[in-house]
Amino acid sequence: MIAKGYSFDIITDIGSGINYNKKGLNELIDLITNTEVEKIVILYKVRLLRFGFELVENLCEKYGTTIEIIDNTEKTEEQELVEDLIQIVTVFSCSLQGKRANQAKKMIKELLENDTGEES
Repeated sequence: MIAKGYSFDIITDIGSGINYNKKGLNELIDLITNTEVEKIVILYKVRLLRFGFELVENLCEKYGTTIEIIDNTEKTEEQELVEDLIQIVTVFSCSLQGKRANQAKKMIKELLENDTGEES
């Protein structure tokens, strides 16, 4: 990017490629719709979004933003399907773990409240 003479900001997100409510993604959409970005440069297409890339691509077209994908290595349909399934399973398993953790915290809090309430 520097070698090409681009002036740029880096927007990063940590999280699932199927989570549409990420801070960085929302920031990018705001920049696009405010016509504050001319070009988006990403390493792989799925780095922007695993599902729904075409929606962002369409939005960019409407607001005059281009998308440059550095690595356009073609994958077989089977490879893409396996990666998509792994992503989906990962997201749902993390979601279940989060719910279980919240339930456990709630139970511990209730037990502690009950325990301290009886002693008073």
